[in-house]
Amino acid sequence: MKTKTRVLVATMAVAIGTSSGALAQRGKSSPQTQLTAPGQRLEASYVREMEHLRAEIIGALPKTDQRKVAAYNNDIEAEQGAKAKVEAAQKGLGEIGQARGLVGHAKGKWIGGADKGIAKAKKMLKNAKTKAERDAAREELAKWQANREDGVNALKERQARLDKALRAQPRLEAELNDANQALAEAKARTQHALAALNLESALSGNQLDARLAKYVVLKEATPTLLAAFAQQGDEQRRLIDRMLNDDGLLVQMLVADGAANADYGKAMEIYRDIQRVSDKAASDTLQRLALAIALEHARPIGQRNAKADTDAPSTVDPVKRYLHFEEAFLAGELDPAFKDLTVWDYRMAVNGEEPDEILTWGREMLRNYRPDHITTGDYRWRYVAAVRSDIRYGSQENKYDQDDLQFFQNILKNGGVCGRRAFFGRFTLRAFGIPTTARPQRGHAALTHWTPDGWVVCLGAGWGSGWTKTPYNEPRSRRNNRWQDLDFLAITQARATGAPFMQVKRAQWIGDVVGEPRSWGLLSGKPAFWNGVSLYTQRGIIEDASAEALAAVGEDIGEANETREKIDIVKVRISEKDRKIHANRNGAINIPAAATSKPTKSTGNLVFMDSALGGKQLHYSRNGGQQDFEYTFDAAAPGRYAMTMKVVTPSWKQKLKVSANGDKPIEMELPFTVGMWETTPPVAIDLVKGKNVLTFSRRGVKQEVATKGFTLKQITLTPILR
Repeated sequence: MKTKTRVLVATMAVAIGTSSGALAQRGKSSPQTQLTAPGQRLEASYVREMEHLRAEIIGALPKTDQRKVAAYNNDIEAEQGAKAKVEAAQKGLGEIGQARGLVGHAKGKWIGGADKGIAKAKKMLKNAKTKAERDAAREELAKWQANREDGVNALKERQARLDKALRAQPRLEAELNDANQALAEAKARTQHALAALNLESALSGNQLDARLAKYVVLKEATPTLLAAFAQQGDEQRRLIDRMLNDDGLLVQMLVADGAANADYGKAMEIYRDIQRVSDKAASDTLQRLALAIALEHARPIGQRNAKADTDAPSTVDPVKRYLHFEEAFLAGELDPAFKDLTVWDYRMAVNGEEPDEILTWGREMLRNYRPDHITTGDYRWRYVAAVRSDIRYGSQENKYDQDDLQFFQNILKNGGVCGRRAFFGRFTLRAFGIPTTARPQRGHAALTHWTPDGWVVCLGAGWGSGWTKTPYNEPRSRRNNRWQDLDFLAITQARATGAPFMQVKRAQWIGDVVGEPRSWGLLSGKPAFWNGVSLYTQRGIIEDASAEALAAVGEDIGEANETREKIDIVKVRISEKDRKIHANRNGAINIPAAATSKPTKSTGNLVFMDSALGGKQLHYSRNGGQQDFEYTFDAAAPGRYAMTMKVVTPSWKQKLKVSANGDKPIEMELPFTVGMWETTPPVAIDLVKGKNVLTFSRRGVKQEVATKGFTLKQITLTPILR
């Protein structure tokens, strides 16, 4: 007997209420799903469960006084009007800056450029030897003189507009001050009206959490697609039953914003598979990590492999990704704060496109090459400072990318413009377990990442200048993308308060129950009632916490090679043991990197730092210029020695000169170690008995590619037997 089937489209959410943001991630069209007879029965049971839950939840909600609701709505409208006046005043003041910029352009680029052209044309005319050359020079001179006249006329017009704008500046500043004060008062009235609705008891208690969570998961996943997953077999059905009957897990999932693509069946499969391979994934940090990976990888993440690695998997394996982070966490390789992050935080640390072995490489590379970037107390730059120090700005060397190297290794090798640099910064953060996401702005790529003091924008302009690549950028508001990062910032600030943030989620879930469209932020448009309650409650929580947005860092280095900011050099104590030079029985002389006789302490270009191998190491920075460094030591016997150096290099074709006792320098090649420790090929050095001085320099070295830094651990001089 054939099993009856029917074709259904996943539209149950429409029948029960408007779909939430997570369901919307499926896209405008969902694939048709074929349900068997058992699947149809499961679907019907899920629908009944939703209807039952909806009735229970709505019945338990507090009754609202419609007069107070009307007052609340009126106050919101008044706040929006006050906000519009602030924006109008800001726009007027902004026009002053634009007018000033146009005047500067007319004076500098226009008239200044014309003056340079005139001078050049006059020189051409003076040096002209033929009639044709004189005619060409006169034509060029006339062109630039006309151009200058146009510039002078434009300057008059622009200066007049600027003068007019400056006369209006005091009035505009007073209007902005008044508008800001009116907006602050309007916001206070809105928060007071919100409190008057008496919803706090419903939002502060957890009595409805289990029912709300189950309803929202059923709605996001849709009964149809849950049934399609569950009908595949007993194992799949048990997974869905396990999920729907685990109240704590449901709430944990939804506080973390649910499964990617609303694919809860896939998320449960991943979660089960992780717990099968690790008995440590059932509690505390590693349980949260396992769930974060399950939720985030429910939508497969494409893996960016080395081009030459054609047999590599096309997507990241979520179970292996979990095992990778578990091993790194237990080995103490991740940031100390990793153990206390939330499921939501972890999602933005485990969603990288890099293969797991490249994450391992990233940690080892930074430990070897720039351990100071790992240990710095400045969390704004921890791990990501490698972009500032070692990823050269410019795309001219990207043509040297190697197919056998992975994308992030090629960025370290050849640099890049803002996009590649922001990619690399996010990669190094993820490698150490720090949550991060892309934060582009108009014409520029930047990033934002977690710190103990809040999220910070790095390599770009401050909050309010861009948008984040997260679910909180609603498609209907893309024209206002410049505001979207402020909505993301507000979410991070509210989540940092811990328990109070649950009020935000409960109001949001109630909005799902009553069929409201999901709103993620007050700047994305006017929200429906319960979503508005959620967002205004969130604003109140942020204000009560006195949360402050961190200023952006690294904007000046976003599209440049050298920062204008002062970089503090971390002072390390160099002991006599760190500087001790010793000889082996075979006469080999071992010189530790810290045993320099010049310089004897860190400079801006040469930096001593604690080494992950123990002792100290010396870093010669990418912008090290022509600074030399020397070692003074005694040799027991004269003769020829084979000199090798234990080094780390991030890029290729690096050269260094070495001379002994003022002899003619020898040019040596540094191996391309891709951030690992290696020993240089030996070069022959002649030493005298007694005192010797080795001088290392880049003076006069012709580099085939842009100079990059290197790190030195030890120099070894071994006698060459004759």
